Amino acid sequence: QLQLVESGGGLVQPGGSLRLSCAAFGFTLDYYAIGWFRQAPGKEREGVSCISTSDGTTYYADSVKGRFTISRDNAKKTVYLQMNSLKPEDTAVYYCAAKGYYCSGRRDDFNYWGQGAQVTVSS
Repeated sequence: QLQLVESGGGLVQPGGSLRLSCAAFGFTLDYYAIGWFRQAPGKEREGVSCISTSDGTTYYADSVKGRFTISRDNAKKTVYLQMNSLKPEDTAVYYCAAKGYYCSGRRDDFNYWGQGAQVTVSS
């Protein structure tokens, strides 16, 4: 059974940092691109970042460029999202998702989803 599990969410003050992890169970990450999405209350789910499988190309939403870093460790079957300089507007449930090989900006292209991790940025 293919499964993605996020961890690392929590409450942090503005300007703080968190690292989210996305662990894969039941399959190897070698052939999958992994994307991070987020959904704030009352808003659409939006893409945050993505890392492809072939050459490790990364993509970021403009709102997080320079603050978030995505990375992967295929041996550990885990993808990370390092989030620095967090802002209150980063508050959302963060989801990781998998699709074959290459990144896509369309959430409907992703086949497998985790259950989500809450990130709250507040003083």
